[in-house]
Order: sequence, then structure tokens, then C-alpha cells
Amino acid sequence: MKQSNIPSAQAVVSACKSRGVKNIIISPGSRNAPLTISFTENPYFNCFSIVDERSAAFFALGMALQQKEPVAVVCTSGSALLNYYPAIAEAFYSTIPLVVISADRPPYKIDVGDGQTIRQDHVFDRHIGYSANLKLDVSHAQERIARYAPDLLSQNQSKVDLFNKKEITEALSVAFNKRLPVHINVPFEEPLYDLNVIDKEMGFTEVLSETLEFYNEGVLKDIDEYCKLWNSSKKKMVLVGVNHPNQIEEEQLTILAKDPSVLIFTETTSNLHHPNFFQSIDGIIFPIEKSNDKVKLFEELKPDILLTFGGLVVSKKIKAFLRTHKPKHHWHVDEVKAYDTYFSLSHHFKTNPNKFLKFLLFNNQGCKSNYFKKWHAVKLKYESRRADYLTEIPFSDFFVFNQLLASIPKNYQVHLANSSTVRYAQLFDVNPTLKLFCNRGTSGIDGSTSTAVGASFHENQPTLLITGDLSFFYDSNALWNSYIKKNFRIIIINNSGGGIFRILPGAEDSENFSTFFETKHGMNAAYLCKQYGFEYLSAKDEITLQQGLSNFYSPSEQPKLLEIFTPRALNDKILLGYFDFIS
Repeated sequence: MKQSNIPSAQAVVSACKSRGVKNIIISPGSRNAPLTISFTENPYFNCFSIVDERSAAFFALGMALQQKEPVAVVCTSGSALLNYYPAIAEAFYSTIPLVVISADRPPYKIDVGDGQTIRQDHVFDRHIGYSANLKLDVSHAQERIARYAPDLLSQNQSKVDLFNKKEITEALSVAFNKRLPVHINVPFEEPLYDLNVIDKEMGFTEVLSETLEFYNEGVLKDIDEYCKLWNSSKKKMVLVGVNHPNQIEEEQLTILAKDPSVLIFTETTSNLHHPNFFQSIDGIIFPIEKSNDKVKLFEELKPDILLTFGGLVVSKKIKAFLRTHKPKHHWHVDEVKAYDTYFSLSHHFKTNPNKFLKFLLFNNQGCKSNYFKKWHAVKLKYESRRADYLTEIPFSDFFVFNQLLASIPKNYQVHLANSSTVRYAQLFDVNPTLKLFCNRGTSGIDGSTSTAVGASFHENQPTLLITGDLSFFYDSNALWNSYIKKNFRIIIINNSGGGIFRILPGAEDSENFSTFFETKHGMNAAYLCKQYGFEYLSAKDEITLQQGLSNFYSPSEQPKLLEIFTPRALNDKILLGYFDFIS
């Protein structure tokens, strides 16, 4: 087996193997050759080659999300590293453990006019769990070091090794224990391609063995007092954001769902299902906003206790409601962090939701309340009105989403792009066997397709991406790799621009608005499909939509893409009309 003869490259690779970082996404370059050679020559690692660093990072993010374990990305020096930033920010706010490994120039070649050099140390500090900036090896390329920075040779290589191993260990510890992205920056001097041939690997001895302990007794030491408060409160709201499928135990959810004093608000991305849950949050709140009795109704909806877990929440309506009508108590349950989203956070339980719910509900007594009964009746009313509305509207985004979500076969992994796609998905019921994901950490459209492709690689079931036109075209380099499976499916809702902007305040039918906000265009995905080997289907009305869906999910020798063209100038009116109708 071959490996680089540079000690820091050996240390990085050995540490990744020691900690079980098995999937390595590599973008081509020369400066990262010591890392690329060492990873690809080692049969332990699954190595993937993706040219576009932005796409590569989101591909890795999708894989880490699906596998629930750290995935590494490796790049060369210079601006290549900066292209990782959108995915790093998403990973930071979604607590997804990306391990970013960048090759760098020696420190004495930074800011002297050398090619492909930028200030790479601490470059992600505002959105990273840990930055490990390794020292340059002094046992390698000694002639060059003596020529440019002879003082470095006074250092001892064994001390450099010790420092680097400590930094690598700390970075990987944060990735595993805090589920945050980390950055390991590795300076290399030329020559870059010299190798050692080894019969047996040297093991990586971890210098730091500290691990985070979330389940100590102190985390729930006052739980009895909180249980008493919970049992005595007549209005309790449970709000669940982004949540991995099959994460929460059914037994605890059932107890909550049957409590007359509890409302459980979920979203499509919560991956939680029960007939008593409230999935379409906006369907409850929007009609109240239009009511003459909104002050009274909002006061009746306001919870005494707000219990939250999971990631970030899509609904702007629930955020605005809870920020204005603040609960007396807001408890958030998460092993790592708690956002004060509603500006009323009173306690952070640093444990996982299953453990917390078992303690909280162990002796759940409930109390007399009509909290659930009242709002469940409201829910049934808007669901009935939604069914009526769907029989009256023409072909549009709203009509299409209802058809699409009902068409998806059981057990699919479904990825939703941001902007209008994820928001429309909140308005409809979905099959509880589906596993739904969306990049809600930063809510950007920039890497939805790449994330879905990465998440699909280790998934046995087929994967479907539902996306808007702008999101798809923005990330079209996601298709530029050889890892897309035959059972991968994409549905594009092409409304010729950013149609979501048409429902915002200030929207107008002007040339400036359509150019700079809505970004009107006339593009389609047909030629991209031809270039990347996708079977292309299209639809423009109800009949062609049914035809396109008729065999869209059937097995095939190529991945498939269905592009659905909807009326740009009509979609916003139908969406806003829906909320008027159910009100």
C-alpha cells in the first residue's frame, strides 16, 4: 500500500481511519496530492471525486445527513476552499458533522504573491465547530525551508507531530461529539508526490481522549419540578422542527397525542405522524390573522408551556405568533444547543428527546382541558375547506403539489429544495412512510440537488428531489459526477422564476421586479438531462402531469427528471386565495 511520505498527511489519514471517518469526497488539485494519494490508496476509505467544491461539500453534507456520521471533504489550496462555505454554514446551523480538510501553502508563501494562496487559517471561524491549523513539517523539503524560512528548521519534528495530532484529535472529537463541522488546514511544501510503500499502517494514537457526556444525572436533576408544572398546565404546545426519520419513539408520541391539554405542531420536515398532530401550522394561524376576533383567538391559542425539539422551523407564522404571544415557559430539548427562536427560552435540557420524554411522561397525569378539542375542530374545518378548494382551482403550483405528494410511492427518501418548494409541502399531508429532508440550517437554494445526490448514495430505497427551477439550475453541477443511481428521481416545478417573491409585500408587475426579484427566465432542463444521461419528461397541464407520473417511479436504466411548467402569473393568486378560502 502507498501513502505520502509527508508526516502531516499521514497523521490526518490515520486519524480519520482511527475515528471511523470512512467516506472521503475529494476535489482535484495538486496541493492536496499528499492527502488524495494517501486516502485513495488506502482500501479502508470510500473515495469520491467531485470537481465542483461547492457541490462536493453539499454532496458530503447529504451523505453525512443520511448516514448520521461525519464525512470528509478534501480540497486544494486557494479559492477552492472558499467554495465549501455555503455547505459549512448549513452544516453549522443544522448540526451536521462535516470534516473539511484543506491543503495549504507553507506559511512563508502566504501574502507574498504566490499563486493559489489565500489566508486559509481560521477562514470559517464564525461558522465552524473547531479550526485545526496544523504546523508545517520540518522533516520534509528541508532544502526549500532552509532557502525561504531557515528559522523553522530549529523546530523539532516530533514536537510538530505532537501539536498536529492534538489538533486533529480535537477537531474530530468536536465533529463526533458536538455534531458540528470542523476544519483541518494542512500546509504542504513541495515535493508533493513522493511516496512510501508500507506493508502495515502505523496506528494513530489519540493524544486527547476527552468526550462529551450529555447523559449525566445533572441534566435532568430538577425534572420532578418540571413534571409537576407540566401536569398542572392546561395549555401545552409541542413544536417540532427538522427531525430525522424514526428518531422519536412512538410510545411517547402517542401519550402526548392523547393528552387533551397538548397541541403538537409538526412540519413536513419533522417526520412525525399521528392523526392528532397539526402539520399545516399556517392553516391554523392564517385564518386567525384574518378574523375579527384575532386578539381573543390568539390568546386562546397561546400556550402556557412551549416544548420544542428538532431543528429549525419553516413556518414564519408560528414564529411571529410565539414572539408576540410569548409562552410563560419555553423548554428546548437538544444534546448540543438551544436557539432562543421565540425570545422566551427558559430552560435547555441537554439530552435527547426520547430520554427527556420518558422522564416527563413517566407519570403523566394530564388535566382537564379543551385546548386540543377546540383547535382540532378548527383543523378539521380547514382540511375540509382545502379539499373543496382543490376542486375549484386551475392547474398551478398549489394544484401540482397536491398531486405530487400523493403520488410518491411508500418508503421513498424525499429531499425538498428551499423557498417555495418546502413551503408548499407544509400545506399537504404526506405518506408517513416517506423520509423527508431539507437544508433548513441556512434555508438556501444553493445546494439542494447536491445534497440529495449525496444522501441517495448509501440509501437502499429510491430518492426523489422536488425542486424549483431556480434552485435546480443554480446547482446543476450536482449532476456532474458518476455517483447518481438509476433510482434517483427529480421533479422540477418550473414557474419561470422565483414565484415565491410574488406573494411578498412590495411585489408588482413591473420589468424591474420580474428581472431583479422574480428573475423571470425561459429555461428548461431538457438539454441538461441529455448531457448528464437523465430520462427527461415534461408536463404543462393536468393530463400531461398524469401521463408523466404514470411510469415516473417505475424501475429504469437511467435516472429520471420530470419538469412541470406552471403559470407564472397565476400561482401567487391561487396560493393567497387558498388562505382566504379556508378563512
